Parts: sequence; structure tokens; C-alpha cells
Amino acid sequence: MSVKEEGQKVWQLLLNRLRDKYRLVILNEETFEEKLSFKLNRLNVFVVLGLLSMLLVFITSYIIAFTPLREYIPGYTDVAMQRRIYELQMRSDSIERALHSNELYLQNLRLVLGTDSMAILKNATPDTSSKKSYTDIFDKRSPEDSLLRIDYENQSKYNLFYSDSPSEKSSPAARSYTFFCPVKGVVTSKFNPLLKHFGIDIAANSNEPIKAVQEGTVVFSGWTVETGNVIAISHPGNIVSVYKHNSVLLKKEGSVVRAGETIAIIGESGELSTGPHLHLELWINGNPVNPADYIVF
Repeated sequence: MSVKEEGQKVWQLLLNRLRDKYRLVILNEETFEEKLSFKLNRLNVFVVLGLLSMLLVFITSYIIAFTPLREYIPGYTDVAMQRRIYELQMRSDSIERALHSNELYLQNLRLVLGTDSMAILKNATPDTSSKKSYTDIFDKRSPEDSLLRIDYENQSKYNLFYSDSPSEKSSPAARSYTFFCPVKGVVTSKFNPLLKHFGIDIAANSNEPIKAVQEGTVVFSGWTVETGNVIAISHPGNIVSVYKHNSVLLKKEGSVVRAGETIAIIGESGELSTGPHLHLELWINGNPVNPADYIVF
């Protein structure tokens, strides 16, 4: 007999053993009564055990991959850990940007106030160590004070531009000034101090130049978080004009500008901006006024 025939005979013997049928019987131990019986062979048992093993592996893999139960398996992290790390990273970036903007704002504020002003503010603390007596002070009007009051009242007595509004009582000649239009555009948001909107919004094309409404001195030129690039100009007559949301600032603090001179480029900088526009504010004697009452847009 050849080797090939012997091999075929061995495989045939193994196959026959796998196909040999057996009977699995479950009996009552006391009465030997037959409860259940199964007809089995080795091949069926191997097939059933293989399928059960594959099913168990599939279920285990599904639990590990798609359910939170994998947190309890050593070596696996929390399912939401990556999302939390991403949110924390975004928050830290936002905080870093806000701190940087605040630092720039404080630096600009120091430049506006100057080192001497900062020193005066730091040293301007009340001295409560010693008690002072004010019993020897008498409130008596001097002749020079009376003459100064009469002279001031005569200067504004016959002013033709006097108004009943509180903001213009303190500056009777406010309407006598000629204000230049800073930029040509459409007024999209009007003056509304009740909503803390102390100016007007003027929508215009991108890269439009912004001009000074009057001659004066730049008192602030810098960046703020909400209004972006801001420039403020102090004009004669205790008037201040403020220009917000610019893309580029062309003047620095202390610069003297002429009426109608270009001071910035329109933009949409700052968190409160929704498009290229100019937010213009006019302050007279510390009170906000409606720029549309003084300027034709």
C-alpha cells in the first residue's frame, strides 16, 4: 500500500469518527427516568462550539468598541475624555486671547495717561493718619470771584444757539460748529442711549477711509476686545468724537489732525461687529449726543 493510500485511509477514519453518532441522555438520579436526550456527533459539537466562540468574540468586541463599559477594562480611557480635552483647550485659548487683549488695553491706557499721571493716581490715597480741623475756614465770596462770575455770565448771555437739551446747555455753541462727514454710507443703527448705544452705525464699502469730523488731538488709538480698533479725538469746545470697529488706525496718541483728514480705514474688528461699518460717537461736555443732529450722512 502506498503512502498516499495510507493517508487517505487515515483521513477517512478520522472523518468517520467525527460522523459517529452518540446519544446524550439526561436521567433522573433516583428513578433513572429519561428526561432529555440528544443525538450528537463530534462534528456537530465542534461546529456549535466554534459558532458560540465566534459569537462571544463578536459581542465582546462590540462592547469594547461602542459602549461605555470599556472604561472598566484596564488600558481604556473615558469615552468623552477627548471631547473634554478639546473643550478645555478651546477655553484656555479664549482666555489667553482675552488676557492678551486686556494687556494691550492697559498698555494703551498707560500711554494715554502717561507715567506722571499713573504715579499721581498711585499716590493719590487719602491720609487718614492725622485729623485736620476745618473750623477756621470761612465760606466767604471774594470780590474777584464775583467779578469772574459776572464776566462769565455776560459771555453766554446773548448766545443765539442756546438750546433746552441738557447736553447743549453746558455747551451753547455746539451747533455753531461745522462737522465733516467721516464716511459716506447708510445708517443701519440709530442713536439709542436707553440700549447703551451711544452712537450710530454707518455701513460702507470695505477699505473706505474714515475722516476726522473736526480738527483736534488724538487722545486714544488702540485695540479693545468688543469694539476692535478704536480712535478718539478731542476737539475744541469740550467735544470728543469716537470711531470704532476700524481695520487700520492711521494716527497715534498725541497726533494733531485737521478737519476732514483721514485717520483710519473702515473695518469689522471687535466682537460686537457684524460687518464692515463705522460706529461713530459724539460726546459734548461728557454727555453723548446724536451725531445725526450735527452731521448729514
